[in-house]
Amino acid sequence: MAVRWNAESLWQQVVPLWPGFTVEVLPEIDSTNTELMRRARAGQTDPVLLVAERQTAGRGRLGRQWQSAAGASLTFSLGVPLAPADWSGLSLVVGTVVAEALHPAIQLKWPNDLWVEDRKLAGILIETANWSSGGVAQRYAVIGVGINLLPRDAEGLSTPPACLQDLWSEVQAPDALARLMPPLAQALRDFEQHGFAPFQTRFMARDALRDRAVALSDGTAGTAHGVAADGALLVHTLRGMQTITSSEVSVRPTGKEGA
Repeated sequence: MAVRWNAESLWQQVVPLWPGFTVEVLPEIDSTNTELMRRARAGQTDPVLLVAERQTAGRGRLGRQWQSAAGASLTFSLGVPLAPADWSGLSLVVGTVVAEALHPAIQLKWPNDLWVEDRKLAGILIETANWSSGGVAQRYAVIGVGINLLPRDAEGLSTPPACLQDLWSEVQAPDALARLMPPLAQALRDFEQHGFAPFQTRFMARDALRDRAVALSDGTAGTAHGVAADGALLVHTLRGMQTITSSEVSVRPTGKEGA
């Protein structure tokens, strides 16, 4: 049976925030992020939501693959021209809004994952393309989100997977998308105007790493103490409080809260 995505309803809710907004749903594509980046480099920079029922070459952060089978996950990319004064914390904003929209039990693992009890439910990949319009530099943001809806094989994964079905037994991809897209579209406008700071408290309320012992891929170890007003991770180490800003640094918990 064909999946009904209610694209018209999504369009009606989002287009007042993003004039020119369109919705596309494809049965299969290599990667929604890759496709929107291709379009942006070719000069197509209108706001668009691209949903794929199946991805054959989905990508995550640090070059990792994101497996996507039809019906088992929700995979989409939202492309928008964005001009914030400071881009810091954008992935945290996206994660916060998606988590809030879907379920109270979902936590956020800095900088771009959604967790349920230390298992990975979803990932976020943000890429940007630059172009010039009338001699003015412009930037296009492609915000990719992949959410496990059904249980998946944990083989080869560094973090055990979670699935939204455990929290929302009758979940279907169109329902999850309809629940999260309007607040996400609004949050991007808010971030453009005010940056990450207004979202700081909301992120920290779901921070999966806060007050836990953590190890960083650069060899640093310490205790996570939330995030700063610009979204930087705060880690107390033997050298004092360190601010981690690079998304190229991986952070792993090594103990439970209070460790």
